[in-house]
Amino acid sequence: MPRAAFSPKESPAALARRVQAICAALRATYPDAHCELNYSNPLELLIATILSAQCTDVRVNQVTATLFQKYRTAADYARVPQAELEKDIQSTGFYRNKARNIQAACRALVERHGGEVPRTMEALTALAGVGRKTANVVLGNAFGLNEGIVVDTHVSRLAARLKLTRETDPEKIERDLMQLVPRADWTLFSHWLIWHGRRRCRARKPDCAHCEIRALCPSAAQG
Repeated sequence: MPRAAFSPKESPAALARRVQAICAALRATYPDAHCELNYSNPLELLIATILSAQCTDVRVNQVTATLFQKYRTAADYARVPQAELEKDIQSTGFYRNKARNIQAACRALVERHGGEVPRTMEALTALAGVGRKTANVVLGNAFGLNEGIVVDTHVSRLAARLKLTRETDPEKIERDLMQLVPRADWTLFSHWLIWHGRRRCRARKPDCAHCEIRALCPSAAQG
């Protein structure tokens, strides 16, 4: 793909200005950007995010529409027979592993946190099936705490196309983005990139011709 005329030796100051412009453009383009998983409390968001691994948000929302009516508390998930929970979440894929993680995490919530979802990165990532990505989703969206930046496939792809990082490991990508993006925008930044990735900058056929940040993208197709 032909590239725009960006210097491979972009200075830190120039990169900072470009990131600021990217944030401003995406904020204007997606003023209502938000987490597209349906939830009404931190526990529901935690469960939905665990289910979202290797699964679309649309499918997760279909499953949780009934799941969240059946299971209201961490104790509900912890005490149900695993086979029954597996059946309830089967269509999200990898359901055996997800069921094990959900039950182990919910047992820990009951035993260590009074059944409540904790508000720290350390406590969340100590739960089964919860890494930095899931913890960032919960902290940023359920609690309004900017402790990091969610790095999913969309964020990874766009960060690379925008030349904001050379890393491929999600935690290293997150580290680079955290150095570039103002902390107040960390949660929103991931939403902006995810929304843009789903609506404009798709993996196989990015719509560069109509892209709102084309002028700021070193990878934008020319012509």
